[in-house]
Amino acid sequence: MWVELVPGTGQLVAADTLVMCTDRDGARRLVVGDEVVSPVDVQVRGVTSSTAERIVVSGNPLDDATVLHVYEWSPAGGWRALTDGLGVHAAAAGGDTTIIRSAVVDEPGGRWRLPSGGALERHAERPLVRPNVIIATHTADAPTTAVLLPHDVDVGEGGTLPVLLDPYGGPHALRVTQSYNAHLTSQWFADQGFAVIVADGRGTPGRGSTWERAVHGDLANPTLDDQVDALHAVAEQVPGLDLGRVAIRGWSFGGYLAALAVLCRPDVFHAAIAGAPVTEWRLYDTHYTEHYMGLPADNAEGYRDSTILAHIDGLASHLLLLHGMADDNVLFTNSTRLMSALQQRGVEFELMTYPGAKHGLRGKDNLHRLKLTEDFFARCLKP
Repeated sequence: MWVELVPGTGQLVAADTLVMCTDRDGARRLVVGDEVVSPVDVQVRGVTSSTAERIVVSGNPLDDATVLHVYEWSPAGGWRALTDGLGVHAAAAGGDTTIIRSAVVDEPGGRWRLPSGGALERHAERPLVRPNVIIATHTADAPTTAVLLPHDVDVGEGGTLPVLLDPYGGPHALRVTQSYNAHLTSQWFADQGFAVIVADGRGTPGRGSTWERAVHGDLANPTLDDQVDALHAVAEQVPGLDLGRVAIRGWSFGGYLAALAVLCRPDVFHAAIAGAPVTEWRLYDTHYTEHYMGLPADNAEGYRDSTILAHIDGLASHLLLLHGMADDNVLFTNSTRLMSALQQRGVEFELMTYPGAKHGLRGKDNLHRLKLTEDFFARCLKP
C-alpha cells in the first residue's frame, strides 16, 4: 500500500477535528474532519499551520509543478490563494499573521513579504552565475524540463554542443522550478560548454497521484525512460545539440539514475558521474525503499531489475564513481559492492572517495567535486 506522509498533517484543531490529506479524484487534497476542502485541480504539498480558525497550506496547480503557491482555508472564508504568478512561494504562519517568501526565475534569492504589503530588506550576495534557462511546457504524460545554455554560445549558429543531463529524478524532489537559485549549479556546467537538461519525470511530486505512483514497484525503468524521452524531446526543439556526446551526472537518487543510464542505455549515454548511488535497494533505508518498492518477498522481480548490480555487464561507457566514506544515508557499502563487481569482471571505471564526508559534500570537498566533474567530462566528451 502506498501511504504518502504529507508534512504538517495529522494535527487536531478541535477535539474531534483532524487535519489530513487524502488522494481523491487524481489529486492530493486537504481534509478537515470529514470534509474535503481543497479543489480538485490543486495538489497539496504540505500544511504550514493549522488552527480551528484557519489552515495555511502549500501546493501547486496540477498542470504546473514548476510553481509552488500558498493557500488558506477557513470555515468562514473557504479556500483562497494567497499567491499567484510564476514563482516558488512559501509561508511562515502563526495566529492571524502570515509572512510569505517568494522566489522567481528572473532574480536571485527570495523576498519576504509582510502582511502590511512591505518587504524585508535583503542582504544576501548576488550569485556570480546567472541562469540562461528555458523551462519547457509539458504534455500530460511527458517530463517537465529545464534547458540551460552557455551565455557566450549561439546554439543556432553552427557548431554543436555536448549534452549533460543533470537530474535528481526520484520521488519527493523537484529540480525544475520557477526559481533563480535552483538552476545555479546547472548553469555553471552550461557555461563550461554544455547544453544542460534537467528533467522531472514520473515519480516526482506535484503532478497528481497517477504520475507520482508510476514508479511503484519499479524505481528503474520509468525514471530512466523519462530521462531519455526528455533528451530527445529537447533535441527536437533546441538546435545544435550533439547526441553523439551525451553525459549524465547525479547525486543520491540522481547518482543511482546516472549509473543506471550508462549501464542500461550506452546507446544514449556516453559518460556518467554517479555520486553516492544506491546500487542495491536492499541496502537502503527500509522506510523509503518499501514505500516505493514494497516488501522484497512480494516484489522480487522489481528489486532485481531496479538494482545497479543486475546491469553491470552492460557498461560500455565512461563511469566516474564518487562517494563520501562516512555517508550515513547511502552507506559506502553501496559503492564498494559496485567496485568489487566491476573489478571481478575486469571492467574499468574511475573512482574518487571523500574521507570523513557524509551524504552531502560541503566546502572544499564540493568544490573539488565540481572541478573533477568538469575535467572528467572534458576528457570524455569534448573534442
